[in-house]
Formats: sequence, C-alpha cells, structure tokens
Amino acid sequence: MSTKSTDKIPYEIWVLVSGAFVIALGFGIIAPILPQFARSFDVSAAAASAVVSVFALSRLLFAPSSGRAVDKLGSRRVYMLGLVIVAVTSGSIAFTQEFWHIIVLRLLGGVGSTMFTVSAMGFIVQHSPPNIRGKASSAYASAFLIGNVLGPVLGALVEPLGMRVPFLIYGVALLVVTGFVGTMLRPKPDAVETVKVTIPAMQVNEVISNPSYQAVLLSGFANGWVNFGVRVAILPLFAASIFHKGGAIAGLAMAAFALGSAISIQFSGRLADSNGRKPLIVAGLLVNLVFTGVLGFATTSAMVIGFSFLAGIGGGLLNPAQQATLADLIGNERSGGKVLANFQMAQDFGAITGPILVGMLADVYGYSTAFLACSGVALISALVWIFHGKETLGNAGKVTRVAG
Repeated sequence: MSTKSTDKIPYEIWVLVSGAFVIALGFGIIAPILPQFARSFDVSAAAASAVVSVFALSRLLFAPSSGRAVDKLGSRRVYMLGLVIVAVTSGSIAFTQEFWHIIVLRLLGGVGSTMFTVSAMGFIVQHSPPNIRGKASSAYASAFLIGNVLGPVLGALVEPLGMRVPFLIYGVALLVVTGFVGTMLRPKPDAVETVKVTIPAMQVNEVISNPSYQAVLLSGFANGWVNFGVRVAILPLFAASIFHKGGAIAGLAMAAFALGSAISIQFSGRLADSNGRKPLIVAGLLVNLVFTGVLGFATTSAMVIGFSFLAGIGGGLLNPAQQATLADLIGNERSGGKVLANFQMAQDFGAITGPILVGMLADVYGYSTAFLACSGVALISALVWIFHGKETLGNAGKVTRVAG
C-alpha cells in the first residue's frame, strides 16, 4: 500500500520540532541551576521556589492574551515574539544584582513562554493533516522530552563556568531558534501571510459545552497537577526525606519519567490516529495515576526511579491524544487561539495549585497520602472521560456553534 502525502508530517511542523528540541535542551541546562542561583542572594528556600511559581503564574494570567494574539497576528509571529521575550529575560538573569530582579524577569518570561506555547499548539492544529494529528503532536512532544533528558547532562558540562553563564547560553540559543524558525517558515514571495483567517476564529462559547472539550480541560488540569507541578516540586522533597542523596535520586527519577514518556510517545500518537483519542487518554490517566500513587510507598531508590519511569509511560500515552482532541475540535480551517489558551490555563492552574495543596497534605499526613491524592485527581479525570467525554477522531472541526 502506497504512503499518501497526508501520512507524512509536514515540513513546517518539523521546523517547530527542531526548535522545540533546542528550547528544551536550553531549559534543561538552567532548570537545576535557577533555584540555587536564587538562593545565592541569601533568601529562604520558600523565596527561592517563588522563581518557579511566578513563571507558572505569569503563564496562567497571560494565556488569554496569547490566545487573542494568535487569532489576530497569526501563530508564526506570536511564536517568534514569545521566543524573543524569553530569550531576553532569561539571558538578563545572568546580570541580575538583586533577588527581585530575578522575580521580575521570570514574570516577564512567563508572558513570552505562554505566547510561544499557545502559538505552537495553534500552528500544529492548522498544519497537521487530520489523519496524523496524534503523530504530529508526538513528534513535537518527543523533541521537548529528549531535550529535557539531555539538557541536565549538558548543564553538568558547563557547571565549571559558574551559575550565570548558563542563562546567557539559553538566551542565545533561543535567539538562534527565533532566527531559524523565522527564516524557515518565512512566507513565500508570492504569498501573503494570513493574519485573519477567512473563517472567523473559533470562540470558546462555541466549544465550551462540548463534552470532549470539558473532559480535555479536566485531563489537562490533572496532567498539570500531577506531572508539571507535584512531580517537580514534591518528588525532590520526598526523595530528600528518605534518601541520603535525595537530590540526585530525584533528578534520576525525573529523567526516568521523561524517558518513559519519550518511549511511549513513539507509538501513542499513531495509536491515537488509528484507534481513537479517548482510549489513549483514559489509558494514560490510569497508568499515570497508579504509578504516581505508589510513589509515596517507595522504600528504595530503584522503586522511585522505576515507578517514575512507568508513570512517564502514562504521560506519553496521554499528551498526544489530548493535543489531537483539541485539533479535532478546532479543525484546520480556523484559528483557535482562545480555545487552546483555555487548555493551557487549565494545565498551568493544576501546576500551581497541585504543589501547594499536596505539599500541605505531605506536611500533615505524610507523602504516601500526598501522592495518593494525585491519583485521586487523575482518577476523577479518567472517569469523566469514560462516562462523559466523546471520541473526536473523524470529527475534525465539527463543533456545534452556540446560538447567539
């Protein structure tokens, strides 16, 4: 059977995939350094952790503006502008002299981050053939995961240069990506880049009553809570509480999670395209909740790393199918910046609230209860998908418009 052209990931998406790898690689360099650099200004651990929280909070607050910008200016322009903002603010951290300088720069950087995140999602939606949306989302997510695995390794190599130089490296890398994407995705001389699509941009009120959109917002929230929030903020504290070299074990566990996700993403996107989005989302949530829930009962470093790897497989099953569901709802013919921004906000809200509430549970009831609470959040999302969410494969863009 011959392979149709629509079975191949478009050239434009491969450009974004290449950019995503460099972005993640650079972020992997600075992520372990940032809290330590903040502590070097003689602030408390709680204050140092704020440099992470303020970034997520900024993404949450400015996601709606990013969605509107995508609808008005187009994905390519917003993507490039967002990268430039993150490049400048990240590189400037190398020159900070006061702790509050870092907070302000991270706040501004969050604005740029949500701009290029939402615009990249919109670009993939508009340029992915309907029959390979899961595959295209997998390719993009794989680039981020591989970059996140390799980034800390590269960070260890530049560690002798001090804590300021990595921020400069990251800033320069982002500027290079901006130039690369701007050049490779430059409109053809005989074409005019569309700023406003022929069909009006999809509004949230057109899709908010759709069961699949409601379910994907909830699964996005659960994913942000469990994998973007608690795994990053609480897992290191848990490891430090039971192991002598807790920091190193937590780093290995997070790398194992990324590796598990990277492996499962290689086939989960294709399965979402052939067997449907809903089965992959439900399976991903269930696998993720089981192996996150048992983390609090781990007694050896091998168990922590192994459970994290298996939980990562669940994350890899979940994410491409979620992205493909959103693409199905919006379709290729319309911009859906606000619709995508809502999903991004749901993930960011989970990433902000999860560590706070789970951290409180850990203080009062212990880590086993705290990680089980994460399983509870994911289980609720899975049940909503099972009994309420609808399959969207084959229904691209067929969303009933709300009257009025």
